[in-house]
Amino acid sequence: MMNISQRIVLLLFALSLLAGIATGAQIYYRLSYFFGMLFFGSWIWSIFSLRGLRVQRTARALRAQVGQIFEERFEIINENRLFRLWVEVRNESTLPDAGGSQVLTLIGGRQRRIYWSQTLLTHRGVFPLGPTILASGDLFGLFPVKREIPAEETLLVYPMMFDIRTFSNPPGLLPGGEALRRRTHQITPNASGVRDYYPGDSLNRIHWASSARRDKLMVKEFELDPLSEVWIFLDAYKEEQTSLAYEKQEFNVMEYWRKSIKVSLPPSTEEYSVSIAASLSRFFLRKGRSVGMVSVGQHNILLPPDRGGRQLGKILQDLALLRAEGNLPLQGLVEAQAKHVPRGSTVILITPTILTDFVYLVEYLLRRGLRPIPILIDASTFGGYRGTDLIAERIRAIGVPVRKVTNGANLTAALEEYSVDKLFLK
Repeated sequence: MMNISQRIVLLLFALSLLAGIATGAQIYYRLSYFFGMLFFGSWIWSIFSLRGLRVQRTARALRAQVGQIFEERFEIINENRLFRLWVEVRNESTLPDAGGSQVLTLIGGRQRRIYWSQTLLTHRGVFPLGPTILASGDLFGLFPVKREIPAEETLLVYPMMFDIRTFSNPPGLLPGGEALRRRTHQITPNASGVRDYYPGDSLNRIHWASSARRDKLMVKEFELDPLSEVWIFLDAYKEEQTSLAYEKQEFNVMEYWRKSIKVSLPPSTEEYSVSIAASLSRFFLRKGRSVGMVSVGQHNILLPPDRGGRQLGKILQDLALLRAEGNLPLQGLVEAQAKHVPRGSTVILITPTILTDFVYLVEYLLRRGLRPIPILIDASTFGGYRGTDLIAERIRAIGVPVRKVTNGANLTAALEEYSVDKLFLK
């Protein structure tokens, strides 16, 4: 279908030709020749405007975190001998405020252009790096052409994490109490026995005395530490969530590298809950604890407790994809999973609830011999209803440490705050 510019040129061509036929004046014939050559010459130009052009996108890393700068390299390659007057590169990625769109001019034959784009990451999730649109055309814009290049890679953006130095942890049962008797591939202080060596076993697990005695390589087996598990329950029940309007953040790249720009979390209970879960997971894993996570959002998340950087990667990946669209309240989730949590384990409950029934849930965990730590997101500061303060007071009254997080609060200070004078008297 012809655009307005094409119709105007064809109309001028027809009028000049009719005027030349009617009057016989030479100037009208020359005008008709001009408009005809303009139309067909531009058409031929547009046909070759994108031939031999190729774009390559290269990211410094495909894993990043909210608050960081994502850098990407764009390389436009002209593999043809033809001169390119102008080429527009449009980045159609779903990444919020994605950079990379630019207009390049005067690209010679067999030449390439390289430029970098910087994007401040403000939202977690998985984002395709593309598609990329190459647009060009003739000099007069009569025949615009474009070519879409599909995305080849994706960017995984982890939630924002805050450095936590201390976090009050209720005491577990006395050492020498209940042993979990669960084998683990991690090295712990609890060696449970030896077995034959298999290819792939680490050399530092070889028990040399047993190997010499049996004349073959033997490796040590380990059990999980008693009462070393930390379970994080994240409330993703959609009826509990609330948020305020998010204002787009403007930034300058140079200001970011000088640390003069601070990225704030979107004002929603969902984003604050996810960031808290990620920060605490990193804190406990750095302390050598086994951390597990349970949540029900748009899909179920159940990560058994484990140690190490690999477990942190699993948790961050699930949190990056989590959306608070669940249909299961936190109480139902905890009651279904609590029977699988060993006695003495620490249970962190992250929720924006304002229902007083939450206090009974904390008492239920205490009766099962667990150590709950509620983290309450104050829904009233996110545009929701009041009720968080009342729940916090009732939980403190039974001797349980509790944290209250408000909109705009420094999460490091809020999570490190010591909220109760005594913890779990036994």
